[in-house]
Amino acid sequence: MGRKKSIDQNRILDAAEAVVARVGAAKLTLDGVAQEACISKGSVVYDYGTKQALIEAMVERAVLRDNAFNQAAADTFEGSDNATLKGRILAASQPFPDEFRAVALNICAALAQDRSLRSAIQKNQTAVIGRIRDEAGEAKGPMLAYLALEGLKLLETLDYHQWSDSEREALLDDIRWLASVSRE
Repeated sequence: MGRKKSIDQNRILDAAEAVVARVGAAKLTLDGVAQEACISKGSVVYDYGTKQALIEAMVERAVLRDNAFNQAAADTFEGSDNATLKGRILAASQPFPDEFRAVALNICAALAQDRSLRSAIQKNQTAVIGRIRDEAGEAKGPMLAYLALEGLKLLETLDYHQWSDSEREALLDDIRWLASVSRE
């Protein structure tokens, strides 16, 4: 019998995120992750094998977490029109934490350089856009609202611009209005 695995995957991924936030994805090493997690490099290699696989796991976990967060918000609108979009707008009312921004910025740099890393996010965006289209029917406002919402989030995530709380809420109100526009 083999020995029982005792190292939590989230512990390794949390350590990887901490290293990425500190030194960037380009300088991420399996040694650095092992040191951050206080485990052996062999444990990181056993679970992920390569830096590429570790970054892929970080991206996949980020997508899963984001989906869960957005779905919880969408569940509050279950049964109403455009529940997916309304949930995403509600979820966006909470700005990303500062510690998330450093990780997201560095992961975006890695995504820009590696087409295969983008596939999880591309598949997720295709699914979200499909749900928004299905829920919107002929209405054009919801898709435009989604694009505006994603633009707002991207500007903040990439640290291009940060709005004050009042500015952000006013923008989200405008996005909610845009989501209600049917067809013209």
